Amino acid sequence: MGRRVVITACSAITPIGRSREEILHNLNHGVSGVKVLREDDVLTRYIHSKVFGTVDYTIAYDFKRQHRKTMGPVAYYACQVAKEVLEAAGLDEAFITSGRLGVAFGSTHGSPTVQRGIYKTFFSGSRNGFSSIGAVDYLKSMVHTTAVNITKMFGITGRVISSCTACTTSSQSIGYGYEMVKYGMQDAMICGGADEYDTTTVAVFDNLLACSTAFNETPHLTPRPFDEKRDGLVVGEGAGAVLLEEYERARKRGATILAEVIGFSCNNNGGDLILPNIKGIAETMRLALQDARIPADAVDFISAHATGTRMGDVIEAQAIHAVYGNRPSVVGLKSYMGHTMGSCGAIETIIATYLMTEGYIVPTLNLEEVDERCAMIRHVQAIRDYPMRIAAIQNFAFGGVNTSLIIKKWQGH
Repeated sequence: MGRRVVITACSAITPIGRSREEILHNLNHGVSGVKVLREDDVLTRYIHSKVFGTVDYTIAYDFKRQHRKTMGPVAYYACQVAKEVLEAAGLDEAFITSGRLGVAFGSTHGSPTVQRGIYKTFFSGSRNGFSSIGAVDYLKSMVHTTAVNITKMFGITGRVISSCTACTTSSQSIGYGYEMVKYGMQDAMICGGADEYDTTTVAVFDNLLACSTAFNETPHLTPRPFDEKRDGLVVGEGAGAVLLEEYERARKRGATILAEVIGFSCNNNGGDLILPNIKGIAETMRLALQDARIPADAVDFISAHATGTRMGDVIEAQAIHAVYGNRPSVVGLKSYMGHTMGSCGAIETIIATYLMTEGYIVPTLNLEEVDERCAMIRHVQAIRDYPMRIAAIQNFAFGGVNTSLIIKKWQGH
């Protein structure tokens, strides 16, 4: 069976706030973190979608120069939430550097702003172009920059896993961290993901005709998961981190336990790299239930991937119904902040933990008229008390990657 794995700390940087109190306040009051895309780049004029889930507040970083010099914006986000998680958990330096603490952290593609600077230099035609590229530019932009900057800052010598699978990046990170602890490879893991603001990310999805464009003048009205008027996803930014610990160790040191991770699965559709697949999605849900050793009717709440695309939402709704029927309440949390890309799974896990502890659920924002093709599941359209005990967090990514993570409310044993 393996060891029990619990969440003992969490931290998030999101378009709807930083602290637990701020995030819950904005969820309770239907506040959207989607804003107008910044006019700060030549790309902007060519992009049809003009909305973005933006972190528009200042974060006070307290990092030493020796750590800052290898960090792009995405690593700043990652190291900040990791720092807050370690502080909240109260782990001592001896354990942090012991080799029994590992890191599972990633992003969609490292730091795109740093990468663009490198590419501009390469193709500028300047004779001195190469010499202007900094010695640490690669360290800032490489795909595993988040994970290794965390290890560097805190002297972590344990396992390093850097999942970089687009929308499933941080849900994979939590799942792989859970398996590391469950099977005794590590005693604790810092897990999560981050992504930064950059118009190239928007341009990619815009070029695939996957972005919302009908609400450019009213950004707070999009995305609209499962709604009849939805017209695509909204790219966002942010970061999320959780600390996973082996239960007995956490209990003995008197740690505050927020929730228990009881199941995880990850699979691939084995076919198309863009279109979602109902068979693959449903199978990953079933595998997570199998890993958790619970029946489908034990799940009270589903945090759906629900990006707001025309076909993606329909296929996900069908898959949920195929596995769960219409018993669990389903919410699309991206409706509040857009698709925060590599960080979405961690942020949504953190929010599910908050709601589970508080004993209520919030509605899917902007869900006014449910698309009849998505109507077979139990949507939430108003805030209400809801004593959930078990929640499933679902994420699906380009490349056909599917994940399902199952967490349980902590009740003291």
